Amino acid sequence: MRGLTGKNVLITGGTSGIGAAAARRFLEEGSRVFVCGLEGVAETLGELGALGEIGGTVCDVSREDEVARLLAEAESALGGIDVLLNNAGTSWREPFLEITAAHWDTVIAVNLRGMFLVGQAAGRSMVARGTRGSIVNMASTNALGGEADYAHYNASKGGVLQLTRTMAVELGAHGIRVNALCPGYIRTPLNASIEAGLDPGFVAAYQRDHIPLGRAGRAEEVAAAYAFLASDDASFVHGAELVIDGGQLAIM
Repeated sequence: MRGLTGKNVLITGGTSGIGAAAARRFLEEGSRVFVCGLEGVAETLGELGALGEIGGTVCDVSREDEVARLLAEAESALGGIDVLLNNAGTSWREPFLEITAAHWDTVIAVNLRGMFLVGQAAGRSMVARGTRGSIVNMASTNALGGEADYAHYNASKGGVLQLTRTMAVELGAHGIRVNALCPGYIRTPLNASIEAGLDPGFVAAYQRDHIPLGRAGRAEEVAAAYAFLASDDASFVHGAELVIDGGQLAIM
């Protein structure tokens, strides 16, 4: 992708799944990377350190004080932020009638409050430095259609799309592009933990019957979309949501 070499990239939720795949992809593109996660930071730095310049820290993105520390550490390590991949998130299956207020609050806190806190902090940093940067927020196909047993997740990701649009409207004047990714069913550790409680035959049949390409997506494929939206190849893509779902939403 054009324009990623030498860029400073902050990735939340960058220690596993899609976030770790994105860290690898941006390092391979010649970017400098700083990741955060609740766990696995040292392991990620050890695994990817040979690919380029990477740093990281533990951070709970739902906490304002920790986000402030994250930005300070990332800016110190990188010298500024050109690209934010607002990737951190959480999810689990839970029927609507059984969701507790505490569980609802947990999902919203990570998936939406955290997105706002990190996006605002990075946006302020970019504006202060005069950086014509790029922010990519992690939404989901669940923001575009309701899936049973995921009311808290669906609501959080719908909020992410509206947040993305508003950020795009306000930050565009500063030359900061803001977009969202909407992945469908992607093979990640998070989804693997959900699948563990399901019959393998059901999972295979679901992929066959609900995804026209007949398989789950790979984290590397979402990382490639992150790279595109952050690159100069997407210089006029702004306020958009890019769906990466193997055709799942095309089925009526």
